[in-house]
Amino acid sequence: MSAENNIKPYSKAIVRLLKGTAERNSNVWNDIIAYQFEIQEYISTIGLELIIKKDEGFAFVKQIELDDNSTLNLVSRRQIGFETSIVLVVLRQILEDFDSNPTETQSFEKFITNTEIKEEIELFLPEKYNKVKFIKDLDRYINSAKELGYLIEKSQKDNEIRYQIHRIIKEKITLDDLQEFKNKLQEYVQFV
Repeated sequence: MSAENNIKPYSKAIVRLLKGTAERNSNVWNDIIAYQFEIQEYISTIGLELIIKKDEGFAFVKQIELDDNSTLNLVSRRQIGFETSIVLVVLRQILEDFDSNPTETQSFEKFITNTEIKEEIELFLPEKYNKVKFIKDLDRYINSAKELGYLIEKSQKDNEIRYQIHRIIKEKITLDDLQEFKNKLQEYVQFV
């Protein structure tokens, strides 16, 4: 019996999900939707859970927390620097504000330019925070957010880049995380 006989119609979808987020326009999206129960059953044996956000157009897998709040450590965690974390928290806050204040003409996706991100970050940072060095390196931190998949570059004109904030940021950074980070930032500047 060849190994090829064991390949399931949703095998490509599982491989894609193990590599990262699968988007609505991906070639495996329909398989993820059609075989979601089979995929969940398969990946649960290795401690993963399938998360599908149909309305928002993406799916991903996350580790199942065991009873002692640990995981099987299948998915590697990337260390994100403090400065990149500030960018992610600001992007998450921007998306929260966008979703909380809908207008009739509003699209479902939130688009933002690199200049707008910089302006929002300057407003977010406490007065005592050393902004000069941070702002100087801000393009690098924005690029890190893009590499992590939280910003999707949509267009570029002159020195202005237009991004879409990926909605997965709402799954990765909760409102509690947002508040906790703001508190830590305030504590940080008090001790500087």
